Amino acid sequence: MKAVLKRLHSPDIDSLPDFKPSDPDSFCFLLQLMVGPEFEDGEESFDIQVCTPKWILENHRREDVIIGRHYLLVMEYNYERIQQIISTFCSTCHGATWEEIAEKLGRLGKWEFEDYQD
Repeated sequence: MKAVLKRLHSPDIDSLPDFKPSDPDSFCFLLQLMVGPEFEDGEESFDIQVCTPKWILENHRREDVIIGRHYLLVMEYNYERIQQIISTFCSTCHGATWEEIAEKLGRLGKWEFEDYQD
């Protein structure tokens, strides 16, 4: 089984392809990766913060330590490039079950079912 990026969504941005940050050097927004098994219906959400290094510097104290999990650092906003990088990452995630794949995808974005227990 293999993962495929089905679409990208942001609750903060109406149109990702047309988005132009007010400050191109300093921005951050939530990006939801909608990913599912290749050749199957259905998708699940993996959330990442897309931001620039300048935004990180402006929004954290000098003594802060940032682990960086679930962050995608970009030097500029380029929708096609972001989409391509994420799509390529997703296509490398294989597994016998969707849970195995989702665990690998969770290295990039926070899975909506991460840490879920019945």
